[in-house]
Amino acid sequence: MKSRDKRKGLIVVNTGEGKGKSSSAFGMAFRAAGWGMKVCVIQFIKGKWKTGEERAAKQFANIEWHVLGDGFTWDTKNPEQDIATSREIWDLCKEKVRSEAFDLIVFDEINYCSSYDWISGEEIADFIRNEKPKWMHLILTGRNASPEVIEVADTVTEMKMIKHAFEADIPATQGIEF
Repeated sequence: MKSRDKRKGLIVVNTGEGKGKSSSAFGMAFRAAGWGMKVCVIQFIKGKWKTGEERAAKQFANIEWHVLGDGFTWDTKNPEQDIATSREIWDLCKEKVRSEAFDLIVFDEINYCSSYDWISGEEIADFIRNEKPKWMHLILTGRNASPEVIEVADTVTEMKMIKHAFEADIPATQGIEF
């Protein structure tokens, strides 16, 4: 593993309508942890959901996992609360980046917050440009990544849905979706 002074930290964006954005990010997080890197995952939307990823992360001493947010906010009954919660989570993201304690940080579902204008894409991109240590890897997930975030990224993948079990009235499946 390259030392921090010899590493170019990547900015990865997983976006699009298809499934797999968070799953891909978590795969990279577990891969980095397997190499001994310190990893932090911060989830904006998931709320109180219990997931296999969070359970698996508890088996790694070098992964810190934060499940935050008010749940699936596209069905919100209280947008002011969702905005306030998102801003608090964004403050935690900035704190974790500034701490320089982690080699890789995942901002899971942050792109949703940007697309709802709760945190502007420009604000996210400016923070990354100006404050992310050069050696730190960041992964940002969620639909509708802003043009500013896409521009600052090194790698952008757009997941495209072809077909999804949900369309056939098959509910989210434990071990696959969560």
